[in-house]
Amino acid sequence: MVMDNWWMNAIWSLIPTVLIGLFFWMVLRLILRADRTERRVYQQIENEERAKAGLPLRDES
Repeated sequence: MVMDNWWMNAIWSLIPTVLIGLFFWMVLRLILRADRTERRVYQQIENEERAKAGLPLRDES
């Protein structure tokens, strides 16, 4: 009975840490994806504007 209580306490003490870690990972992932998408869109807009002005396109690297 004492060991069961110890394991339950260990599990309950790890749950908040794991949940905060998952939340942090998800927020960071969303931020990085949004940044990547935003950079891609701005690159497309810049290439369209350069094409209109007759300038050479920039590389998408």
